Amino acid sequence: MTDELFKLPLEEFTAARNALAASLKEAGSAEEAAAVKTLSKPPLSAWAVNQLYWHHRKPFDHLMTVGERLRKAQASQLTQTAKLKGEGGRGQGELRDLIEARSGALADLAARVAALLREAGHPPTPDVTRRITTTLEALATYGDQEGAPKAGRLTADVDPPGFEALTALVPQSTRKGGAAGGPSRVIPFRSPAKAPSAKKLSPAEKKRQAEQERKAQRKAAEAALREAERALRDARALVVQRESALRKAAARAKVTEKAKAALEKRFEKVSTDADAARQDARRVASAAEDAAQALQDAERAVEKARQTLNS
Repeated sequence: MTDELFKLPLEEFTAARNALAASLKEAGSAEEAAAVKTLSKPPLSAWAVNQLYWHHRKPFDHLMTVGERLRKAQASQLTQTAKLKGEGGRGQGELRDLIEARSGALADLAARVAALLREAGHPPTPDVTRRITTTLEALATYGDQEGAPKAGRLTADVDPPGFEALTALVPQSTRKGGAAGGPSRVIPFRSPAKAPSAKKLSPAEKKRQAEQERKAQRKAAEAALREAERALRDARALVVQRESALRKAAARAKVTEKAKAALEKRFEKVSTDADAARQDARRVASAAEDAAQALQDAERAVEKARQTLNS
């Protein structure tokens, strides 16, 4: 029942939540009504990720699958596990392929969510796009582990743990009394001192891993730059549209003012028209100022994205 709330347009969430809570309370489900009432309205970025889950499930699940495989491959490398669930050992080549696959899945969802936001009347600004990508990366990293954020019902953005805090899969057989070949458990990766079995990478391996990370970061920066440039083009088009509307409104106001002076006998009617035209001109002028500010924000975002890309 509550799932339906998270499928609605963002602006309808609060009213629908309150109506559902009232309906449940009236039906005698006071406890369930109280739980519904506490649901927070998601920010735009979290709402967009929820829509990907509900309306683009296949590519969303693909990202989760790739993320799970990548997490297990990284854990396997840390614990020097030669085999994982019957599969062969994962080398640097497979790890690199998984990182590239995750980047591709993220890029696909980024394109889908940009179109989704535009259809809903929300411009995909660089900041919103960045927060959406960050949340998707986090969900792919956490996977279906216990306590992981629940996709489709997010009420806030999700921060990823980062590479320095990735979890390691440790076989149960390493615990006292554990059965060999048993299932794995997840423990936080704290420091090399607490993971003495972790493999120390050679300088060449470290260099390759760093290069892979740089490539992944570059792809993310390129995607952010493309989105920022698209937002800049939209902002420029909006400025042109608002300026044209402002000129038309100003011209109409001028004509109306002249008509007022020339037609004193029709003063009351013409005066009303003039006041309406002035109000319209002020509204359009305010919209034009907002559009100009959006343009400046977009230009700064593009410059920042270019600096990030160059660095």
